[in-house]
Amino acid sequence: MPISPNQGSTGGGTTVVITGTNLGGATAVKFGTKNATITANTPTSVTVTSPSGTGTVPVTVTTPGGTSNPLQFFYVGAPFKSSLSPVTGVTAGGNTVTINGTGLSTATAVNFGATAATPTVVNDGQLTVTVPAGAAPGPVSVSVTTAGGTNNGLSYTYIDAPTIVSLNPTSGPASGGTVVTITGTNLSTTQSVTFDGTLAPFSVLSDTSLSVVTPAGTAGAVDVTVTTSGGSATAAGGFTYVAGPGI
Repeated sequence: MPISPNQGSTGGGTTVVITGTNLGGATAVKFGTKNATITANTPTSVTVTSPSGTGTVPVTVTTPGGTSNPLQFFYVGAPFKSSLSPVTGVTAGGNTVTINGTGLSTATAVNFGATAATPTVVNDGQLTVTVPAGAAPGPVSVSVTTAGGTNNGLSYTYIDAPTIVSLNPTSGPASGGTVVTITGTNLSTTQSVTFDGTLAPFSVLSDTSLSVVTPAGTAGAVDVTVTTSGGSATAAGGFTYVAGPGI
């Protein structure tokens, strides 16, 4: 007499189907000492809603012909999530996020806002999931659904790729040291700024501007690239190094 599923939330409410023979006219289904709610019954199956409980309990079906042999049902506690990493990513999705916590071994879905993704369970304390595309940039709640229920409490922020609108000034000495203001969009999560591939020190002024100090370079126009959590943007030939005078 199989039971499916054979595990569910400690809070009850799991729909369970018990199959076998001579099950018609079932008068009671017990999970341990508690009665389950019978929602459907045929000669070969009984569908019930599990009561609340803990641990492993025997499940029996009682009909006018007697009481069946017991089957085991395992109660699973709601998952607990302690951390999510990384906590930001591109609005297009596609990056991998790791969630740590407890009670994650039966995870079947991770929701980013209203969009569900299928996780890969590493162990009871960890799972990974590919982030689905977001509807728009901004934070969304993250929930994990397991046999024990659904747990919320974490947040993930979708970030659009940056853009570069202008640099001021657009030229300076090849020796470096020029303070340049870069204006654009989605710059608040800037991770690096390069001039012709050379890293430059920077400060985030706002989501639309950066203050950057040019490194030393070679005379001529060079590409300026800003990399953020949402991607990269390049101003091709955006800054021109000017050679110093020689005598």
